[in-house]
Parts: sequence; C-alpha cells; structure tokens
Amino acid sequence: MDKEAAIKRRDELTELLEKWNYEYYVLDNPSVSDAEFDRAMNELQLLEKEHPDIKLKNSPTERVGGYVASQFEKVPHRRLMLSLGNVYNEDEVRDFDRKVKDVVGNQTVKYVGEVKIDGLGMSLLYENGELQRCLTRGDGVTGEDVTANVKTIRSIPMRVSDKRPFEVRGEVFMPKRSLQKLNEEREKNGEPIFANARNAAAGSIRQLDSSVAARRGLDAYWYYLVNARELGINSHEEALDFLDSLGFKTNHERRVLYGPEDMLSYIEEYTAKRESLGYDIDGLVFKVDDIGSYEKIGYTAKTPKWATAYKFPPLEVITKLLDISLTVGRTGRITPNAILSPVRVAGSLVQRATLNNEDFIKEKGLMIGDYVSLRKAADVIPEVVRPIIERRDGTQTPFIMSEQCPVCGKPLTKVQGLHYCLNPDCPSRKIEGMIHFASRDAMDIDGMGDSVVEEFFAEGFLHDIPDIYCLFQHAEEIKALDGWSDKSISSLLSAIEGSKKQSLERLLFGLGIKEVGNKTSKTLAKRFKSLDQYFALTEDDLLKVTDIGPVAARSIVSYFASPSNIAMIGRLKEYGVNFEYTGEDEVDVNSYFYGKTVVLTGTLSRYKRNELTEILEGIGAKVAGSVSKKTDCVIAGEAAGSKLDKARELGIEVLNEEEALRHLEKIGR
Repeated sequence: MDKEAAIKRRDELTELLEKWNYEYYVLDNPSVSDAEFDRAMNELQLLEKEHPDIKLKNSPTERVGGYVASQFEKVPHRRLMLSLGNVYNEDEVRDFDRKVKDVVGNQTVKYVGEVKIDGLGMSLLYENGELQRCLTRGDGVTGEDVTANVKTIRSIPMRVSDKRPFEVRGEVFMPKRSLQKLNEEREKNGEPIFANARNAAAGSIRQLDSSVAARRGLDAYWYYLVNARELGINSHEEALDFLDSLGFKTNHERRVLYGPEDMLSYIEEYTAKRESLGYDIDGLVFKVDDIGSYEKIGYTAKTPKWATAYKFPPLEVITKLLDISLTVGRTGRITPNAILSPVRVAGSLVQRATLNNEDFIKEKGLMIGDYVSLRKAADVIPEVVRPIIERRDGTQTPFIMSEQCPVCGKPLTKVQGLHYCLNPDCPSRKIEGMIHFASRDAMDIDGMGDSVVEEFFAEGFLHDIPDIYCLFQHAEEIKALDGWSDKSISSLLSAIEGSKKQSLERLLFGLGIKEVGNKTSKTLAKRFKSLDQYFALTEDDLLKVTDIGPVAARSIVSYFASPSNIAMIGRLKEYGVNFEYTGEDEVDVNSYFYGKTVVLTGTLSRYKRNELTEILEGIGAKVAGSVSKKTDCVIAGEAAGSKLDKARELGIEVLNEEEALRHLEKIGR
C-alpha cells in the first residue's frame, strides 16, 4: 500500500474506532462486536508499523499503552487546581446558601448538584481539537504529567470537534467491577490486593509503563470547564452539556437545584443510593450555576466560595480491640494505637487506628479485649468511637501507660496530657524525622519512603537528616541489598540531588520543628525569606507574623538556638541545600487592599512602617508617600499628621491600625 492510500485508510479506521469507542465506553451502547472492534484496531496497528511516519499523535492505538516513562515530569497548572470546602449537616448547607445569597442578592440561587467521585483529580488540556496534556492535581499548584497513561482510558476523547483551546477537569476512578476483577487477578498471582478503588486508581495512573494502566479498567467523569466564559458559556449546566456534545463522559446523576430545600432532598436521595452506584462516591458537590457570579462570590486561598462538598456521615462497624501498642513520632510524642481484628470500613481493610493519648483512652472507657465501634472520619482516617459495653464478658483488661519509651527505653515525660521521649538519639525519632523530611509535602524525595529510610537506618547508611545527602557514598553497598539495581539507585540519588533546589517553606516543614506545620512554614518563608535569618529571630519578631502564637514562637526560637540543630543545618548548607524562598507570593485578588493605592501615616504599634509596606505590596497594593485624589485608603497610626487631614478633606477612606490588621488577618497575613 502506498503512502497516500495508507493515510486514507488510517483516517477511515481512526474515525470508525473513535466512533465505536464512544458508543461502548461513553454511551454504553455498542453498535459492533468486540471482535470487529479488535480487527479494526489490529489493522491500524499493522498500518502504523508499516508506515510509522503517518501515525497520528492521538491515534486510537495509543489507548493500548506501551510507553514506558523513567519518571513523571512535574508541570505547573495554568490555573490553580483548588480543593473544595466541606459541609457536614443541614445547618452548614443552609449557611453555605445564605453566604452565596448575601453576595449575589438572589432570593433563590440555582445550583447544580453532582455526586463526588472518590478517585484521582485530573486536568486535560486541548488545543486545535487534540488532547495535549494530562496532569494530576498534585498540590494544586503543580501536577504530574501522566498523559500516556490517561490516553489508555477509553472513555476520554483524544480528538474533539471544537478547535478552540480549553481545559477540562474531572476525576479518574476505578469502577467497582474493575476493582473486583483486578483484585481477583492479583490474589491469583499472589500479589497484595488493593484496599479500595481510590488507591487502585491512583496506583494505576502512576504506573511508569502505560500498558499496565491500560489493563486496569479505569474510567473518568468530567465536571468542570475551566475557561467556560472564554468559550461563550455562562452557566455550569451549559458547560456540562457542552462537554457532553464533544464526547466527554459527564455524570448524569447530576441535578439542577433551587435553594437549600432541593439540596437537602438531593442529599437524602444519594445517601440512600450511594451503595447501589457502580463506583465509590465520598459525598456530593453543590456549585452555583451562574459562572458569571464566581468572581463576585470569590475564593479563599484554597477553595472557591461558589462551591462546596457535602460529606456523608461515616459508616460505623464493630470489631475487636486486640491490643494497644505505642509508637514514637519525630518530636518524641508517644501515641497509643489500637490493634484491631481486621475489618472492612468505607472500602478498605482496617487493622489499626490511633488512640491519640492516654487521656483519650480513659475518656472513651476503652479496655483491651473490648468490642468497639469503628468508623472513618471524613471517610479517610480510622477512628475508634466507643466500646460496646454490653458485650464485655470479664476477660477485658485496662490499659496501663508505660513509663519508658518503647524503642530506646528512656523514661517518658508527661507534658499537658501528652507523653514524650526526650532522648534526641532515640532511633524511632531519628527514623520518623528522616521520613518526614523526605515526604511529599516537605522535600519531596521520590522513592524515599518509610521502608527505604528504615532499611538504610538499619544498615547504618543513615543516622540523621543530612546523611540523606551522603547516600551516594553508599551506592555500591545499596546495590548489594535485595530489590536494588543501578537504575533504582540512580533514580533515588537523582531525586535526592533535585531536592536540594526546593524552596525554603519545604525545608522549614521538613526540619520538623514543633508547632510548625505546612501552613505555618509557608507563612514564615514568605515573611523571612532566608533560613540564615532564623538564627537571629526573637519571639517578638515572630509574634508579629499572623497565626504565630507564643507557643510556636518559643518553639522556633528554641529550635534555632539548639547547638545540635545548628550543626545539623550547617551540614545541610555544606551539602548544597537551598536556604532561600524561591516560591511566588500568592496574591489574593479578593483581599481588601488588592489593587488599591494606600498611604501610611502616624506611628504604628505592631509593625514598623517598612514592614507593613512590604506586606501590603506583597498582596497587590501600591504604597504611596503622599495623599492625592488617586489614593484609595489611608492607614493612620498614633499621632497622624497632615496626611490624615488631607485624606479627610478629599473624602478618602481612613482605617486605624486595628481595622487594617483585621483586613490582613482575613487573608492570613
């Protein structure tokens, strides 16, 4: 067959396969047999093999998989991929509706209700009618490029009739029947089964070999057209219909709802229906239908205010509390853990649950040997609710808190109801500290999970955090261990080297400073942009930072005054770890000061003039030195002078220091 004939036949086969694919996977109404579909697919594969130069970028044969990646590239989202706020009961549903009505002024707001698929958030980018890139949600700012794997999901269109650029977001999931089939195969092959459909979907989409993903039976529903208004679409309902028309699979369990009564009826309907669906859902989503009102309704730093997720009450099951064990965290905190008879809860097998502390156990009245009620808080975290007193038979025994660390044997110290091992050389504290440092929210060292850190600690390759950056010296010894090859060692060492470039907020979080979580680390890094500054900070300096209280301030100052911590951080610097903030300062366009020209006058009590200027400019305000007709706002401290007089003369808004700080606190400054 010559090239011209081959191209003609390629186009015919492509059109047929895309049509049949849509009928089978989206409409669930195939017009041809599987054998006929397979014959056409085989013919196209053979044609592309004979004429490799005519293969289309988004050929139907891409759905078979076969591409093997060495790793997934991290790519910034064009627009932040925000999460949703949650509501849990009728009062909170009504409160959400009231807040929306307060902004839009309608008597009754039109919403679209949708089921919330329990899967993996995904973003697809189309240009010139072709699928260009598929990104996971990641941290909402940056996702992983999993295009080759997503192309194997047969319900996703790789070509569409609309040539305009657009981005669509949705959820990749594993249907219940696919999970059952996959687990049957894994059990037959002696492989561990997946605990639930979400874990299976996430594990499948992150397979480096796309042919593995292709065999897993994944599916997807699409629920958000990012640039709808640019396409002339003004309502969410219309956007979903548009996606339907292009061949996307949208969920038709959705409803148009008017006000909270409809929303509550929808909740009642799907609370009853959720178990009968062919896929797992972990709640419902309510979105304002009028896209044009989204900017007016606004956003928080993490969530849109025009949408919310209703979370189902957790289901409770009964199981036996076999024992209570103690674990040691990176700060030395001792946590009792329930050892349970294995039981399936909300789709996964549970054998352990945290019991928080000794007082929690006493308050619950728990005894070893009790039958207990168990649930998953927010359908995620296993939680012991209460003992089943009526099932006690006299064999139960009370829990007695140990006075020694279960790992190093040193005496425990009790502080405000919590027990701590204060031995800085406790092996468990060291291991947990290194696991935390390498974790996704900290330095994000791919391939350095719990078991790897534990193995390397046991082998003597790791003793403390800086040793992570010396692992290259042990490459030959690691190679001698089971399960390690040149390729896996090279990948790990590459990830370790790459982590040196992480921005300051990740390093701060990774150090594991008590009272400094992920959010506080970001706040600190944006305020004090070099780690070298932290050694000279005082508690007073830190108390000027929003959300930093006296306890956290003392903890931070104490951490950076410790000789052992100073030495450890010095080693990190010696090994080339970045100490500077390299992230972008997020600007909240809904903040009170965004886009305004502001003048400061008088003496301020909480900030120096230059400090407040830096904060205001960081959130999108312009700080001017004099008052004019272009001034939007004057912040007046004590003993304000002529600038205040001129502002009043021109009718310009004047805020005192406390009023200004309240506006800043609303956006976490």
